[in-house]
Amino acid sequence: MGEPEVHEASEMPEATPDRGAGRSHGERRFPCSNCGAQLRFAPGALAMRCAHCGALNEIEASDAEIQELDYAAQLRDLESSEELVDEIISACESCGARIELPPNVTSGPCPFCTRTVVATGRSIKLIKPRSVLPFAIDSGGARERFAAWLKKLWFAPRNLKKAAVIDGKLSGVYLPYWTYDSGAITDYTGQRGVHYWVTETYTTMVNGKMQVRTRQVRKTRWYPAAGRVSDWFDDLLIPASTSVQTDRLHKLEPWDLESLTEYADEYLAGFRSESYSVGLGSGFEQAKAAMVPQIRATICADIGGDVQRVGTMDTRHHSITFKHILLPVWVCAYRFKGTLYQILINARTGEVIGERPWSWAKISLSVLVALLVITAVVAAIALRG
Repeated sequence: MGEPEVHEASEMPEATPDRGAGRSHGERRFPCSNCGAQLRFAPGALAMRCAHCGALNEIEASDAEIQELDYAAQLRDLESSEELVDEIISACESCGARIELPPNVTSGPCPFCTRTVVATGRSIKLIKPRSVLPFAIDSGGARERFAAWLKKLWFAPRNLKKAAVIDGKLSGVYLPYWTYDSGAITDYTGQRGVHYWVTETYTTMVNGKMQVRTRQVRKTRWYPAAGRVSDWFDDLLIPASTSVQTDRLHKLEPWDLESLTEYADEYLAGFRSESYSVGLGSGFEQAKAAMVPQIRATICADIGGDVQRVGTMDTRHHSITFKHILLPVWVCAYRFKGTLYQILINARTGEVIGERPWSWAKISLSVLVALLVITAVVAAIALRG
């Protein structure tokens, strides 16, 4: 068989997907079929629950297969195929997040840092999400996990547990992500190292006399290497939000992406949904960087030998597809002695990632105790000697 058709992603035009930067949708509103009051998605159930009468309104389950979309075609068609939406965008001057406030509301708290944001208006063009992981942990469960996380903190200030109150500040937010599938064909040059051993003589002082001794020394012969390797990447997950630091989002992983379901507004009832601030093309650039370690490992395996040096790598990506998905996170922020600390909770697994203050008094005391113990041990050993 011939080689697959190859498309170099960097040669494709970046067709303004970033104009959808950082928008968060306001809460979706659905009337209860029993009393007409507002419904809210019930985490862990395929239904919405009425806040007034408690009735469950089932969401029709979809058996549609989660489709991968063609990356190159989407970049080409983005300008003409995606509908333009007009929404009220609110920019947070404190953390940079952009949210949509409910209708007829001109200001409100930012879910990421609690600062007040003021509404402005603008039209943006977006790729719609096609799949979603619904919330599985409700607000009560999120509070329990936050409390358990606080209890495990070492060297925390004495009154932190009382000050770090999140009641009323906990926000359920769907964060945007891209997933990419891609083949990668890489031409490389490098060197293969093969170890061998030689016997060397040396002199050393033994009992005041110089003696000649031998030892085995490992050396390496290097041979030129070149070749072509292939890799395949499936569902490489790239955060599409800049409201939260990328390293923190990675710490929320893993996500059970096999449980993705077809997007429906009902899953967002009572929650917010932030739009991407990292565009489709920019996201794939990040994905390509994330692919490098695996590609390099494949090259090293192909070179063989005992050790390897990789000189050049020329990678071409092909068969690229993507998904735009929403993942559920509980977000809150609290202040302790004037400093803001952000908490993120994976609403599927309960994993808590948070910032916290440190008690330097406790740390100093622990260091002092450790030094005293070490001093005592050293003194005891000296007395025995």
